[in-house]
Amino acid sequence: MIHIPKSEYARRRKALMAQMEPNSIAILPAAAVMIRNRDVEHVYRQDSDFQYLSGFPEPEAVVVLIPGREHGQYVLFCRERNPERELWDGLRAGQEGAIAEYGADDAFPISDIDDILPGLIEGRERVYSAMGSNAEFDRHLMEWINTIRSKARLGAQPPNEFVALDHLLHDMRLYKSAAEVKVMREAAAISARAHVRAMQACRAGLHEFSLEAELDYEFRKGGARMPAYGSIVAAGRNACILHYQENTALLKDGDLVLIDAGCEIDCYASDITRTFPVNGRFSPEQKAIYELVLQAQEAAFAAIGPNKHWNQAHEATVRVITEGLLALGLLRGTLDQLIRDEAYKPFYMHRAGHWLGMDVHDVGDYRVGGEWRVLEPGMTLTVEPGIYIAPDNQNVPRKWRGIGVRIEDDVLVTRKGCEVLTEGVPKSVEAIEALMAAAQVHAA
Repeated sequence: MIHIPKSEYARRRKALMAQMEPNSIAILPAAAVMIRNRDVEHVYRQDSDFQYLSGFPEPEAVVVLIPGREHGQYVLFCRERNPERELWDGLRAGQEGAIAEYGADDAFPISDIDDILPGLIEGRERVYSAMGSNAEFDRHLMEWINTIRSKARLGAQPPNEFVALDHLLHDMRLYKSAAEVKVMREAAAISARAHVRAMQACRAGLHEFSLEAELDYEFRKGGARMPAYGSIVAAGRNACILHYQENTALLKDGDLVLIDAGCEIDCYASDITRTFPVNGRFSPEQKAIYELVLQAQEAAFAAIGPNKHWNQAHEATVRVITEGLLALGLLRGTLDQLIRDEAYKPFYMHRAGHWLGMDVHDVGDYRVGGEWRVLEPGMTLTVEPGIYIAPDNQNVPRKWRGIGVRIEDDVLVTRKGCEVLTEGVPKSVEAIEALMAAAQVHAA
């Protein structure tokens, strides 16, 4: 299994501290354990920012970065070793492991944080923290600050400034290193195999959850502990619900099924959508809409590369989709006016993509200084145009109603343009029909 190397976490911490003001401190908590119901916990998933800086997989931990500290700049508070709890819940790194395995310069028990952290903050001019994202931790931070303030008469110096860590950290996360791209390729490859498996297994009479089970099997078989987000398996008119997640309906002959699913490897997401016919053969109307969406995606790929701005890909999809809907008679008017009036919106109501990384809708500003962000090598994003013709849309002939198509791939911006990371899933009408026909012959 591919992982981000320990040296990369050290490089990230160093890069962040180089951007911090002199005589400052950064403090970041691990994700809390979430209760599913009563005393049952959700599968633990580390906070993305915390993971990005530490690679430390445990809850009840706090990263502290103190540039220039004589006794070590990287301090980690974490749980102590506890044989009894480890018997029930699994091994802990402890303070020794935090230093030996996770690169901390210094490590303390999390139970001692109230006694130790105020002393580390005291005398620092500026505190960087993830303000507003964790109300409970914000409260603790103010308690530590007030502890210092209460000793001001004795010469203690509380910090003068509090700054959100996001603007530094999230800009760093926007640019993927070679190691990150390697992990994302692995996640993409596993997810591609899962989509192929679902296409091969598909037939009328199954349920949406039957295909979700095929996805989950391939994810786990590939080493992914969990999907990157709740998988969408939407058959027939359900494909017109953008974030449909019931996944309980019957797969019917003649319908399309839209699958939007991807796994996560080492906290890096993949995100793929494919739409295909339940019976393995597109109807003329389904094919027309599908090929229009595919053409829009190709136009978006051509609009992605260095020195092109974020919105160019979306603009390209809007033009192709509007022109296509006009040609099919689903829109009436002149192309430029329809685009200006956003007449495509009832059919194509979302953006062409989003940043992708440790979060499936990853961090990073889309606009900088009021202008669309210019793309640069190392950025990763999705490209996912779609057309959704509502089942109750009385403005179109009945034969079009209830058709929903989205095609989504993960893309890396390169020096020359872009590279599609998720090409392992068939995408043309001919390739999908051939794959599904071969699977049906094999099953027979």
